[in-house]
Amino acid sequence: MRWFWIDRYTEFVSGSHAVAVKGVTLAEDHLHDHMAGYPIMPNSLVVEGMAQAGGLLVSERYDFGELVVLGKLAKAKFHSCVRNGETLTYRVRVDTIRSDGAAVSGTAHVGDRLHAEALLFFARLGDANEALQGQRLFHPRHLRHWLSLVGIFEVGVHQDGTPMKEKDYPLTECAADPA
Repeated sequence: MRWFWIDRYTEFVSGSHAVAVKGVTLAEDHLHDHMAGYPIMPNSLVVEGMAQAGGLLVSERYDFGELVVLGKLAKAKFHSCVRNGETLTYRVRVDTIRSDGAAVSGTAHVGDRLHAEALLFFARLGDANEALQGQRLFHPRHLRHWLSLVGIFEVGVHQDGTPMKEKDYPLTECAADPA
């Protein structure tokens, strides 16, 4: 099972920055497992939410066709707890992007309250098929479906302000992909 720590994007500017939100509810098992009697969102999962928001921002640079992974959490600072019923807002910005990866700074807010700050480094591993020697980490149709669910193509724009369109990304099936 894969875990996603973003419910939807509210802003996505190609190669620049993005804003995503995550509602925290008691329906999530990790709240009960983390601290018995005092359910809070684990800070590690808050970092993972920032990493997913920033990772997709970096991955879009490569048309979502290459494997981009979190390589390093260089800095993380937490200022409060996140409880059930609250909404996390992740704000991520690409600081630098190079041929081998990218640096992304991120924050997580609950309302106007700053909860966390992080500096994340992503590694570009290249073509997802080749990097895993023919084994896929994800199937293009699953990624395309998730990008649609989180609203990337509803709010996403290119640097020049033109809307991002799903048809512009090579998220096509390979003949060998199982159904």
